[in-house]
Amino acid sequence: MTVLVPITYKGGVYRHDIVIDLIDDLGGYIVQKHMIAQEVVLQSLVPKDDIELIRTISRPLAGIVIEAPLVGTEIAVVSPSLEIHHLPHTSCDVAEYLRSAGAKTNMIGLARGFGKRIANLNIEERDIINEHDCAVFMLGNFESCIEYKMPALRRGITVPIILTGRPSTEALQRIIDPPVDGYVGGIGRIGHRMKRQEGEIDRLDALVDEVSTVLSRKREEVAKDPLSVNPARLMTVLDDAMEITERSTHPTPITVQIRALRVKLPYDTYADAIAAIEIENGVRIGDITRILPSRMRDYILIHIRPFSETKIIV
Repeated sequence: MTVLVPITYKGGVYRHDIVIDLIDDLGGYIVQKHMIAQEVVLQSLVPKDDIELIRTISRPLAGIVIEAPLVGTEIAVVSPSLEIHHLPHTSCDVAEYLRSAGAKTNMIGLARGFGKRIANLNIEERDIINEHDCAVFMLGNFESCIEYKMPALRRGITVPIILTGRPSTEALQRIIDPPVDGYVGGIGRIGHRMKRQEGEIDRLDALVDEVSTVLSRKREEVAKDPLSVNPARLMTVLDDAMEITERSTHPTPITVQIRALRVKLPYDTYADAIAAIEIENGVRIGDITRILPSRMRDYILIHIRPFSETKIIV
């Protein structure tokens, strides 16, 4: 099976369709396409052995190809509240920086995540967080507060957790029991945009590295029992059949995750139609997936079943 790796192509609008056709011909998939003024950004999954070829073709077009380890993932950035001392500076900087590495991020402000005595997570918040590939919990400046609140805030969370806070990474590792999947210290409450290289941008770089490491472990787990269809391929099949991107005003009407898709269409109206779409040789989407209502608005969540359940790979 061809190994697909995530990349980002950045270049001018002029003749960028050459790169799109090349990625398609090589068996890759374009997960997201953004056009900003005269620049185009393509977040893609491409065969690992063909990255240099794409770089070579892109060079005369003044395009660049960079590795973007978080392409094809959806990440929850969890803040204790929606109040000014938790939002927007640090949370926005983290969400934006993860997006620059290719991830689709959703910011989730908890209704009662503040206060040592009352901090809690309600069922809706828990379910929404569990619909993502991982969750970045952004807590504050004090060790005692993080140690006291974290058991309540992580209750029921089944996706990998990456914890951030002002204490050092070593201190976070020491106070959290049982351990979470990743830690990045030095990111607490900051009352301005993170611009300085030392102590700010380098902390964001460390967070991208930590999230990439955690999600790489998750991808390795998925690879042990391969999915019945690659999520990026399923997105292409679905979009070709229903023309969702062309008809939608959402910036990302179909979001690719490591083992699922989030489709921004009403569940009651479209779930049966999606299940009936044929992928290949009579195999329909409903045969190899579980199509569920999302807790996020009335969207659709498509969980791709592994080969061990379906005995089918398309």
